[in-house]
Amino acid sequence: MKIKNYIEEKLKQGAVHVTLIDPSRQAPDAAGRLAETAQEVGSDLIFVGGSSGVTQKTLSETATMVKQRASIPVLFFPTGTDSVSLNLDAFLFLSLLNSRNSKFISGTQSKISSVLKRLEVEVLSVGYILIEPGMKLGEIGEADLVARDNFWQAIGYALTAQYMGMSYVYLEAGNGSAQPVPAGMIRAVKREVGVPLIVGGGIRTAIDARRVRQAGADIVVTGTVIEAAGYRERLRSILSALKD
Repeated sequence: MKIKNYIEEKLKQGAVHVTLIDPSRQAPDAAGRLAETAQEVGSDLIFVGGSSGVTQKTLSETATMVKQRASIPVLFFPTGTDSVSLNLDAFLFLSLLNSRNSKFISGTQSKISSVLKRLEVEVLSVGYILIEPGMKLGEIGEADLVARDNFWQAIGYALTAQYMGMSYVYLEAGNGSAQPVPAGMIRAVKREVGVPLIVGGGIRTAIDARRVRQAGADIVVTGTVIEAAGYRERLRSILSALKD
């Protein structure tokens, strides 16, 4: 089954949860164990994200270990690195719509698109929008961050993604953000767009996850929560909140 169809089927059942694994945060073996735990607890998907400074070797080894330990779909999440993994189940074709640098909107994408086609990699097009505080991703992506109270700007970018034919809209507060994207912003964007809405960044607790889901997020991404001791139970509580 194609990954897009898999996601569509999952969305019919309720919220979809994604565990984001950053290769720079742990050794490949540890990443594999995290992926296995995420699957056991109930994650629907895994994103492997090559953050700034990740070498091709580290990314490839991490992707391999994650695929060995998890049977749920694993997608490559490119975030500000020249390292690329093409041996996963699908490729998130991200366009950072509020970047000041065309490289992050379409430049880098144009350099790899023909390779993706020739290798017949499944591609999921995503309109990526960075919301304050944006964290390191905002710096790397040279983003004009959307202010947390500027709902209309977020809506404008989200509709731009939809009208440009992108399959998903992704509101991102940044990995390690102290707070998720505001519920009011999620609600406002969800009312206006007709494609699935992904929300990530700053979602650390069941309360955060429930608030984001109830505001309208279709797909919820968590990453930082798996990077500390006791992550299994925290992740389990987040999954329970999403499935309520």
